[in-house]
Amino acid sequence: MTVATGVGSWPGTDAEAYAEAVRVVLGELPDLPHLPELPGRGAGAGMVGRTLATIGDLGFDLQPAGWRLTDSSGVDQRRARSLLAQDLDQLEEQAQDFRGTLKVQLTGPWTLAALVERPRGDKVLADHGARRELAQALAEGVAAHLADVRRRVEVERVVLQVDEPLLPAVLDGSVPTASGFGKHRSVHPADASQALEWVLARAGEEPWVHSCAAGVPWSLLRGAGARGLSGDLSLLDADALDAFAEALEAGERVALGVVPSVEPTSAPTAQSLTERVLRTLDVLGLDPDAVSDHLVITPTCGLAGAGPTWARRAVDLCREVARNLTADATR
Repeated sequence: MTVATGVGSWPGTDAEAYAEAVRVVLGELPDLPHLPELPGRGAGAGMVGRTLATIGDLGFDLQPAGWRLTDSSGVDQRRARSLLAQDLDQLEEQAQDFRGTLKVQLTGPWTLAALVERPRGDKVLADHGARRELAQALAEGVAAHLADVRRRVEVERVVLQVDEPLLPAVLDGSVPTASGFGKHRSVHPADASQALEWVLARAGEEPWVHSCAAGVPWSLLRGAGARGLSGDLSLLDADALDAFAEALEAGERVALGVVPSVEPTSAPTAQSLTERVLRTLDVLGLDPDAVSDHLVITPTCGLAGAGPTWARRAVDLCREVARNLTADATR
């Protein structure tokens, strides 16, 4: 059965909006609900802040330029931890009767290294030792976070989605330095794979990697241990589509982002989106009947930039497309 889920983020700026987001996700995406993120509540609730909240071995604080590695936890990291705990409290309260598979999301080691600064300036990406330390601390944070989620909700399985929007920029050396006048050196694919392996190895039996960027090395991600690939279908080139096809043929999950993450001028129909997915499978030479159970339908990226109305509509479209694909596979 093809299922639907969200990428992660959701519109909203307060606790009431978060409670409503959890209600919508559990109610409208029952086959694979995800833990919502509301970055509109501040830096501590964004993808980076939430991830740093899970890391217990390193300290971070928030500066005007963004998050910075420090000797001990700053007040902003402690606030991020408190906010994450409140979000998990809300999930625990509302998911008491849920027993399926739950997806949670954290930022990957290379996107963190490209965004978090060292104590004396510039990004962690510039320091081989610092980025290694950050990746290893993240791996421990992943394990602790998943254990906490499992203690709170009695689900069959927790899937971790690792978000790596900046991985292509890290690999091709296009991440700007702090001055803005230069670029950080490119990271060798073998080094990139090793850090991802550390994190994905602690992420359970079905770790996913998501990116809504172009030029993602999907084959590298599979080699590093990803057993689920999630991306914007419109950004997948021939090599990416081949990697997605190989994953499907291997019985791994593939999440196709097909529903616009912000409201378009002309909204697509569930039928047109279903036909688009079927055309893609046909081009790849894949039998919809054979791969239906491994397909996941999502928005193209997070929904934080959407209005509440479109966010709900996007979720509805994802569910309708998944239902159409399941019905088509059973005919």
